[in-house]
Amino acid sequence: MPSTVPPSPSRRPGLLVSLFLLVLGAVTLAIAWSLLGLSTGRQHGWLALAAGVQAGLMLRLGGMRRGLPRMLLAVLATLVVVAAAQWAIAAGHIGAQMGLMPWESLLKMGPGYAWTLSALANTGTDLACLALAPLAALLAAR
Repeated sequence: MPSTVPPSPSRRPGLLVSLFLLVLGAVTLAIAWSLLGLSTGRQHGWLALAAGVQAGLMLRLGGMRRGLPRMLLAVLATLVVVAAAQWAIAAGHIGAQMGLMPWESLLKMGPGYAWTLSALANTGTDLACLALAPLAALLAAR
């Protein structure tokens, strides 16, 4: 009788799958946040909390080992999504006044102008959500 070897337990997907899911989720959320902000004329800072939770969960679902690297990567991804969405919303509004499409105005606006416009457009609630987003990423990625 041939002996059957039990199948080996599947390995955790690891870092590459986690990074792929993180980038996919971050790009998707940044685009959705930007489109929502441009269509309503508001900043929707509460989506920063969703970005933090989403970054942590994507790394968890991808199988990245828990620890400080996963937490720091989630915080970094959250900050990138927040910055990209704020920049895109500000650029879209200014570009529309100049007859440009949102993606055309993204590269024409400098960081100082984007910072000023975002500071003027965000409400107190938006700023609180933006400040709490890295904490949400830390908690979701722990």
